[in-house]
Amino acid sequence: MNLSNNRGRERRHTAWLLAVLSLMVLLVSCLYLFQGADGNTVFIMAFRLPTLLGLLITASAIGVSTLLFQTLSGNRILTPSLMGFDSLYVLIQTSVVFFLGSSHYVTLPPSAKFMAELAIMSLLAVALFSTLLKRGQSDFSRLILTGIIVGVLFRSLSGFMSRILAPNDYAVVQSASFARFGNINESLLGYAGLAVIVSLWLTWLLRRKLDIMALGRDLAIGLGVEHDKTAFQILTLIAVLVATATALVGPVVFLGLLISSLVYAISPRHSHAILIPLTILVGILILLGGQLILERLLHMQITISVVIELLGGLLFLYLLLVKRP
Repeated sequence: MNLSNNRGRERRHTAWLLAVLSLMVLLVSCLYLFQGADGNTVFIMAFRLPTLLGLLITASAIGVSTLLFQTLSGNRILTPSLMGFDSLYVLIQTSVVFFLGSSHYVTLPPSAKFMAELAIMSLLAVALFSTLLKRGQSDFSRLILTGIIVGVLFRSLSGFMSRILAPNDYAVVQSASFARFGNINESLLGYAGLAVIVSLWLTWLLRRKLDIMALGRDLAIGLGVEHDKTAFQILTLIAVLVATATALVGPVVFLGLLISSLVYAISPRHSHAILIPLTILVGILILLGGQLILERLLHMQITISVVIELLGGLLFLYLLLVKRP
């Protein structure tokens, strides 16, 4: 009887939590769209709506990819940025400017450039996953270490080429190497939205397997889950989500850590049927709410990416040095 009552309270708590967060997301979205419109709603919506959609896509992709990565690794400090996606993105930008020049770089069709970046990052990640996961149970640790080393290699190559670039070309590379939440190309939203929606749908279909995968390799195999096959599927989804978000707005290192830490703190139960929608809602609130506060209330010129990296870095140090999960 007590167990039944506890489950009932837990379900009500979860329903209320999701309802409150959904209302908060709706409220923040309306504020972002209509605050300060002053009768110019149609004109302002043409600028604000693409940015809003871009923030929704980015928050969902980064948040869910981090949740999946932490489920697979069994560690709440690790994020997909360890796999070198941000370094690869910077290397791609640097290489294009290095070989084509900044004048040709700025004339590249945004949709073609986005699709090429998405394909390169996803395919390289899948190739790395498929190679290392063939060798057995210890390979996830090897996968993380390999990702760190590959990231260092990409950063070194980018740094080498940057030192040879002309000052104007280097300035173009620098502007493309940082997250740009307030300047999202609306022609890319359809491609990015489709990739993220399909990935989130596939993630939702795997939600029960994710609960089992969180128990560890041995228990997952004992419960009938094909661990290596499922791990490859999850890592492929992570690659697509991170590559999409990075190609859309640029590299963001610590946003996923902020989202996942808050989700685990407020979630009544660590079931992925609850964690996945919570992650999407919390991610949108952090990114969209932060953008709204900095841009409209504080009238600050600083970008939200700088604040996210600062707070995320402090949280990472706290988790690493104090909490030690």
